[in-house]
Formats: sequence, C-alpha cells, structure tokens
Amino acid sequence: MRPRNFDEYAGQEHLVGPGRALRKSIEADQIPSMVLWGPPGSGKTTLANLVATMTRSYFSPVSAVASGVADLRRIVKEARDRLGMQGQRTILFIDELHRFNKAQQDVILPHVESGTVVLIGATTENPSFEVNSPLLSRSRVFTLQPLSNEQITDIVHTALQDNERGLGSLSPQMDDETMAGLVEISNGDARTVLNALEMAVLATDPDEDGTRNITAQTIEDATQRSHLYDKAGDQHYDTISAFIKSMRGSDPDAAIYYLARMIEAGEDPLFIARRLVILAAEDIGMADPRALTVAVSAQQAVHLIGMPEGRIVLAEATVYLATAPKSNSSYMAINKAIEDVQRTRNDPVPKHLRNAVTGLMKDEGYGEGYKYPHDHEGGFSPMQNLPDSLKGRRYYDPTDHGYEAQIAERLKRWWGER
Repeated sequence: MRPRNFDEYAGQEHLVGPGRALRKSIEADQIPSMVLWGPPGSGKTTLANLVATMTRSYFSPVSAVASGVADLRRIVKEARDRLGMQGQRTILFIDELHRFNKAQQDVILPHVESGTVVLIGATTENPSFEVNSPLLSRSRVFTLQPLSNEQITDIVHTALQDNERGLGSLSPQMDDETMAGLVEISNGDARTVLNALEMAVLATDPDEDGTRNITAQTIEDATQRSHLYDKAGDQHYDTISAFIKSMRGSDPDAAIYYLARMIEAGEDPLFIARRLVILAAEDIGMADPRALTVAVSAQQAVHLIGMPEGRIVLAEATVYLATAPKSNSSYMAINKAIEDVQRTRNDPVPKHLRNAVTGLMKDEGYGEGYKYPHDHEGGFSPMQNLPDSLKGRRYYDPTDHGYEAQIAERLKRWWGER
C-alpha cells in the first residue's frame, strides 16, 4: 500500500502539497541534500521512494542498521565514477540516519559538500543531537508530522477496498466504531495501522458469503499495546517536559495524563520521582516548603515499594505539586548570587562574622561588633553581613504566594522595604 505518487501520499501537505517548494523541487528533479525528520510511520521512507521514481538521478538506498563505512565508501566511489563517465548524479538515501555514529557520518560529509552525492537521510530522532553539525549545515531539514486520525482512516479505507495491493479481495468489513478504535491505537503511524489491519483480517474467518467481519476484540488482539515512546528518544524528553510544565502551570489533569503516559511506556519511576524533587525546589520553593518534603518522601516510597503500587505515590505527589502555590524566588536567588560570585571581587568576610578562635585573631578584631540575635527582642538584630562591595545587594525577592507571603512580611518588618 505504499503510495506510488503524490496523489496517493497521505499527509505532510505543508511539505508536498500542491505548489510547495519541496514538491516542486522533486518534480523538477532539483533535489537538495535533506534530512527528513518525523515519527515512525509518517511517510519518510515513502517520500524518499517517490523521489526515486521521479528523479533522473541514480538512487542508492542503505539502512544505517545494516550498513557500515565500507558500504558508504563503495557507494561514493560508484557515484564518483557514474558522475564522471555518465554525468549522472547519485542520491544516497540513508534510512535511520541517527544510527550512524559521528565517525560514520563524517565519511559522507566531504562527498555531500563536493556534490558527488545528494544526501537524503531519514530519522525519528532530533537531527540537532543526532546528526553532525557540518553535515546538518549542508542539508535542509524537513519535519514530518504524525498523520491525523482522518488521514489514517483514509489509509485504512483504501487498504480495505484495494483488490490489487490491499485486502479488498478478502472481503473485509469493519464498522465505524471498530475502525475508530483501530485508528486511535495507531497513534498517527501508517505502518502500525496497516500491519494491525492485515493481522486482524487474516485472523478473521470468513462467513458463509465470504465476508470477514472484523471485530473490536480482533483489533485489540492484533494491536496488543500501543507503543507510546522510545525511552531513549525525543518522546522521552518531550513527555517529561510536558509533565514538568503542566505541574509548573498548576494543571493537575495534564500532569496526571503525562505521568500515565510515562508509566505505561515503562519509564523508570525513580527518574520521574527525581524530577518531582527538582520541581518542588525550583518552582514551588518557599511558597510551600512542605512540597520538597512531599517530593523526597515520594522518591523514598517509590524506591521502597516499587511498581505498580509506586504509581499511586507518584500520582499523589504530582497532584500536590501541581496544586501548590508557585515561587522560584530561591532558585533565582542562588543564580543571582552565583553570578555575583563569578563576576565580582572575592572580598574578605566581614570581621564581625568571623570566629576568633585564637588570641591573635581576637587582636585582629575577629568577631568584634557581632550582635548575637538571641540576645535581642524578637531574636533579630540588624547587621551588615555582606562584604562592603556588595552592601545592600538583594538576592532573595519573596513573592506574595502561599507561605512566602508570610516570609515577605517578616522580612519587611525586620529590614524595612527591600
């Protein structure tokens, strides 16, 4: 069912819709080196195959999973000979480009730069991290999006009706509800939905009239479990980012949803717990100091009891942190202080703050003028504690959120307007 032309190609209208630059360059056989970046089943390899059928260039495909440096050097040599003797360009298509290490990618670089080969690389991983910068700078990056449910539905309809390349000759039938379930499970992946559809049709016995009625149970058996993300890939980072930002944005429903996605994908629960601890200190801070205690307790509890019960602990901590008042004042304070430490003089600690542990130190004035706070009303005595060069510098700027509002009032009472 792989599309044979742009009319059969589903999705990616922003790249290959009528009048789009990439489509026009392919149709004109003026193809630049490019990296096709997108999720599985979004049409990267199909797009490369369309290029192969429409170009006058020699098309040389390899898979980074099964090929190595020797294969690349052979292809480059053949491309150089072909260009010199026949004047024909070579398009080198590398599927799973991210699986080539940096040294392997370096083999291609000079030949892309010289024009010996035109590179088309396909990857599911972020090229910024997985493709050498020099190679990336000589290529256009085109981002493919997951297919929509409507586009996946069209693909399923076509496969069910096509007698030549699809499953139409087996007379499959599927009601709208069952199809909607199949489409939803596919997660925008055309390859997944076609594989599941084929298995479901072949696993269904025909009725007396030859019709195969595909049931929701058969679809469930064929698909088993949706693959949510690769724990070492972009989805790992995207999902944890969404999780953290949902809690920071005080949205417990979104936070719980992304937590569930990570748990179902088999994410390390202690990784999630560590992120909770960081968020409690960074984004809640003094607005609710108990948040850090809750997060650390959750980390310890998950370590103690493991999964699947640990999901309950993570859920409780997630809801608490998402609904807690927010303040990053402590985080900003330490950042500002570190900046001053790095850019200003390392002046001596004021003498009244130093301990006079020897007679010489006492003679030098160590500890002189120090006011012991507990000897004063309210347990407070104002002193200049920063070096003279930083006198009056303020690092901690409390908000009026949650418990921190009380801290702000207390500091105002002690130090006046800060």
